[in-house]
Amino acid sequence: MKRHIAHIALIVADYDDAIAFYTQKLGFILLEDTVLSETKRWVLIAPAENSQCTILLAKAANDEQKQAIGNQSGKRVFLFLYTDDFWRDHKEMTAKGVNFVRPPVKEEYGTVAVFEDLYGNLWDLIQSSEHKTI
Repeated sequence: MKRHIAHIALIVADYDDAIAFYTQKLGFILLEDTVLSETKRWVLIAPAENSQCTILLAKAANDEQKQAIGNQSGKRVFLFLYTDDFWRDHKEMTAKGVNFVRPPVKEEYGTVAVFEDLYGNLWDLIQSSEHKTI
C-alpha cells in the first residue's frame, strides 16, 4: 500500500493576508486559489512546486475555529520547514521581517531555529546535518 499526507489544514483569519505572508515572507508558491462560495476558498500553498505535502489555508468559519488561529498545536512547534541552506533562508526570512523566537542552534540532527508565522504558529526551520530531509 502506498500512501502519503496530501494536505495539512492551517486555520487562518484571512485568506489574502495568509497568502501574502507565506508567498512574500517565506517564499512559498501559491498552487491554487479557487473560490468555493462567498466565504470559502480552496487555497493551497507549498514551499516548492514539487512538494508532496501542501498546506491548505482554511479561513476560520466560527468562534471555535477562530480561537484556534495561531494555536493549533498548543504553542508547540507545529510545522517543520526543511532547507538545503539554513543560513541563506534564515537571512532572507529575517530581512523580510519573519520573527525568530528561538535563535539558530546546532543540534545532533542539524541546524534549527524556531520562527512564528503571522498568527503565532511556531515553525522549525531546519537543515539536516546530512543535508537531506527526513
